[in-house]
Amino acid sequence: MNKGRFIVFEGIDGSGKGTQIDLLVSEMKKRGRQVYQTAEPTSSATGGLIRDALGGLQKRDAYELSALFLTDRIFHNVNEVNGIKQFLEKGTDVVCDRYYYSSFAYQGIDADLKWVMELNLGCQEILRPDLCIFLDADADACDERIENNRFEREIYENLSAQKKIRKRFLEVFEMLKDRENIQIINGTGKIDQVAKEVLAVYDSVFGGKDR
Repeated sequence: MNKGRFIVFEGIDGSGKGTQIDLLVSEMKKRGRQVYQTAEPTSSATGGLIRDALGGLQKRDAYELSALFLTDRIFHNVNEVNGIKQFLEKGTDVVCDRYYYSSFAYQGIDADLKWVMELNLGCQEILRPDLCIFLDADADACDERIENNRFEREIYENLSAQKKIRKRFLEVFEMLKDRENIQIINGTGKIDQVAKEVLAVYDSVFGGKDR
């Protein structure tokens, strides 16, 4: 049995990741792929602590959040019920909304970036994706989307933070360009046009039409 494909989507808040993930997963399934769609933070107990912090219910600094995300990410990989590893080993593709790149970009603006990267990249239980698709979008436009579509904002969902986070994402991708397959797509166009670009990247990496 062939191993499944592990695909990660990244982007600042309001970049349209959720929409593009749904569209790609739908197309993959039409082509006969078995796909498991997931996200971070997970629904684990640790994921709940993270969501409380992101929602402003429990104040935590960037180092605490980095450690919590690491713990949740290990669980996300290894748990036997819906862990990433067991799906991939069974031949099921995994498409994940956010992964360790988000830790680098978000917590990496306040915590030591090298430390955050070493925690994740040095952990043997955390798998490397086959493909990371970054939807690059203007922070001002994303902020407007958030304002129009959210009742409440999380702690990072402000324009100043998102500009810093976008910059950090791009810096991290430059650092990792020779080690990981990271594809940056302009996410500011119409939904169908962005979806075409996402699918073109998918096909270029995985060899065109699925059998």
